[in-house]
Amino acid sequence: MKAAEIKEITTKEILERIEAEKDQLVKVKLNHAISPLDNPMQIRASRRNIARLLTILRQRELTENK
Repeated sequence: MKAAEIKEITTKEILERIEAEKDQLVKVKLNHAISPLDNPMQIRASRRNIARLLTILRQRELTENK
């Protein structure tokens, strides 16, 4: 998910996606610990998606407080 796509969705949807991504990351890490993943880059992609979502959320918080 790109930053431009994230900017178009509402804050509530961003919060929901953050929770969904965190849950997915935990599941992927657990599966990777049990048996190696076909694509271990999924872990990195998931972490980066969470970071993007949190960044856009923080930007919105800062612009609202001005």
